[in-house]
Amino acid sequence: MHTDIILSGVGGQGILSIATVIGATALKEGLFIKQAEVHGMSQRGGDVQSNLRISSEPISSDLIPLGKADLIISLEPMEALRYLPYLKKEGWLITNSTPFVNVTNYPDSEAVIKTIKEMKNSIVIDVDSIAKEAGSQRSANIVLLGAASPFLGLEIDKMEDGVRMVFGRKGEDIVEMNLKAFRAGLEFARQSIIK
Repeated sequence: MHTDIILSGVGGQGILSIATVIGATALKEGLFIKQAEVHGMSQRGGDVQSNLRISSEPISSDLIPLGKADLIISLEPMEALRYLPYLKKEGWLITNSTPFVNVTNYPDSEAVIKTIKEMKNSIVIDVDSIAKEAGSQRSANIVLLGAASPFLGLEIDKMEDGVRMVFGRKGEDIVEMNLKAFRAGLEFARQSIIK
């Protein structure tokens, strides 16, 4: 088992929480992980990208080479396109549909989404509205994690345990809200794959 994941988005969107849940799940399954934050993690509104590598064998490098990522998980559609050169031909791109327009020359968002939807293996999901339906807009990142979960090579019940572990100290209500968000994203992905 070997999965290379690029997580991307904008500072403050919750990329690190996604990485933490995936990492906790991988460790619980006895797998090796390596992670590298490559861009401005601390800058709210700045671009954020993280390499996350999971394997049943020891991993030598924490960086994913061009054309080798199995999955791009992005909370921002333009950021998803930025890292497209890293994606394998048969890899999957899972992205939020809502742009975070933080620059004056942001490209036409409809064109960005159209480009992504034209890809063979892509899921475009409105994580913000699904999170709102699940109980909190703040769990949008966990909706995205749920949508990406079928492609991670990790057991879904262990992913849910990862959510419980990461959010457990915040109380049972927060855990349940995030589990609801995770399951809503998972269901959206399952329906998208069937189409």
